Amino acid sequence: MQRFASGLSLVLMLLFSTTLFAAAPLAAWQPKFDPSGAEHTYLLSTVGHPAIEGATVGYRIRDRVWKESDGRLYVDYRPISQLGGEKDVLNKLQMGAVNGMLCSSVLAPNISPRLGIVNLPFFIDSFAKLEKFRQDEDLFREYGAGADAKGIIVADFTGYGSYGWATRTPVRTLIEAREQLFRIAQAPVNVDFYKAWGLQFTVMPWPDVPQALQTGVISGLDHTPIVCNITKKFTVVKNYTNISYAQGLYIHLINKRWFNRLPEDLQQILKQAIKEESQKVRALTEQQQHDQIAAAKASGVVFYDLSSAEKAKLVELAEPVIQKWAEKIGPDYLNKVRKDLND
Repeated sequence: MQRFASGLSLVLMLLFSTTLFAAAPLAAWQPKFDPSGAEHTYLLSTVGHPAIEGATVGYRIRDRVWKESDGRLYVDYRPISQLGGEKDVLNKLQMGAVNGMLCSSVLAPNISPRLGIVNLPFFIDSFAKLEKFRQDEDLFREYGAGADAKGIIVADFTGYGSYGWATRTPVRTLIEAREQLFRIAQAPVNVDFYKAWGLQFTVMPWPDVPQALQTGVISGLDHTPIVCNITKKFTVVKNYTNISYAQGLYIHLINKRWFNRLPEDLQQILKQAIKEESQKVRALTEQQQHDQIAAAKASGVVFYDLSSAEKAKLVELAEPVIQKWAEKIGPDYLNKVRKDLND
């Protein structure tokens, strides 16, 4: 009976602490206006946490749209998976039960393979390339064309930083990386290039990661410094290898049927707010990555850079994966993006 009571106390403590963790940032972001009189509501979801700059954009859009629409359109933003997990919300988006979502770039290819171009290793692998890609309106329009044909508008994107390896033991070479068991995202393209790199990996839902790290089920995590530091993964894994093979994105998707029913002036207000606020937040994300790396170093995390020769091995091994995905993304489009970003 005592063991049961102790176990119950632990469960309640964990639930309470999780609730506080979620509630604290949400309380700080409550609207300073009464949305009850809005003529239209835009229900917007994300798994992202508001401590991550890329996930603050929903609140920024909310406040701007409310002001510019004179209170006619309310952006009801629900971060931290309040409306469910990403796969569930993506289904709701397609059905129209949710109007919009900031979808992670690893899940977005389920809507259109072309959205997976940002996941390809060493393709759009820097903040500068990412911004150049976004500012080319022709490339961006073609990027969202497949989703648009399925009733989903790709409005814009923000991010959560550059992908690398957080590990229990230092990783400075590909040989050392092959000694690790990495958790990777539930995305086919990630599976393909991890196989090409000859690395051990497991596909694991994000909520399972903390326990898996603590118990040693996995020894490495494929993610960004921003996410690893803010979500306390660096309290367990004290090493980080800067790979910067891709930029993690929150892709802003909108149900096209819902959007087309909005009055035209509200459509323009929402589109402009999304575009301009997303650009501001992308700049803030780059600064946040520098800040989170500095904070992690101050707490004892050691950062490593692969040598040019080691990185060249990863690039070489990844090229067949890029060519494989070119068939799904569209080889002409992929080659056009590659050429334009490298000019």
